[in-house]
Amino acid sequence: MPVSFRNYNAEPGFSDDFNRVRNFLVRINRKNPIQYHFEWGRWEWAFSLPFLDTASLPKIGLWQEDGEIVAIATYETAPGSIYFILDQDYAYLKTEMLEYAMNNLRDSQGKLQILIHNADREFQKLAAAFGFVPTQDNEVSSVFDIAVEKIHYTLPSGYMIRSLADEADLFKLNRVLWRGFNHTGDPPETPDDIEKRRVSISGPHLKHDLCIYVQSPEGEYATYCGMWYDSTTRYALVEPVATDPTYRKLGLGKAAVLEAVKRCGLQGAKQAYVGSSQQFYYQIGFHPLPGSTFWEIR
Repeated sequence: MPVSFRNYNAEPGFSDDFNRVRNFLVRINRKNPIQYHFEWGRWEWAFSLPFLDTASLPKIGLWQEDGEIVAIATYETAPGSIYFILDQDYAYLKTEMLEYAMNNLRDSQGKLQILIHNADREFQKLAAAFGFVPTQDNEVSSVFDIAVEKIHYTLPSGYMIRSLADEADLFKLNRVLWRGFNHTGDPPETPDDIEKRRVSISGPHLKHDLCIYVQSPEGEYATYCGMWYDSTTRYALVEPVATDPTYRKLGLGKAAVLEAVKRCGLQGAKQAYVGSSQQFYYQIGFHPLPGSTFWEIR
């Protein structure tokens, strides 16, 4: 059957269409990740956050063959910054996907940028023919090749490795993420704020035993490392990682990330990815991957 197009449904949250896209992302990356900038974990993480523009969900484009998704044009938080994710056998859809994004996925000011892998010269030339130009905005990823027996770390006296399966205190999680991402002052703790934290760890495929925090001697969450892994795949995704400024320079971030990576390795993961080029990740064993650049049209 020929490839057909349809729009994503209007239902927010973990709907049937959410799962169909998630399964597509798992399938195309199962053996050798080809879309490490947008794995299934990133898709689920986006749907777990309050920033997602749910009113625009029907603008997401899906291409299908025999009822199976083969390509998507999507945003992460809102229209304007767009990702094209394809089964490699359907690269010929790029022209149609570009046209769709130009007509349907601009932001409220009419701006549009698309992410193109820096090694995809064919797509770069195609985008340029449509009037897109590269920008200084980019996305980078790093990879950790998992060898469980080589993963080592130490913790200062009084600190403990724990997971959300042991305890998931939403107030403590809220605090470490608020302070760890350098917000000033005490974190907001309204019922709405705490509910947002609950939703952020409620993804249907998020395994709480892989989400690691380091507990301080005072019982606080000093560092948190979220981890997304499906045992039917060979890879895991690190997201997010945050350390409370009070507890920095103690090796706690390293310990949390390596423990989460190790647990994924024990369950069969061969690589762990993170959407970052921070020196912190390189120093604990991650290596840089080829990046992608946002191309813009007005």
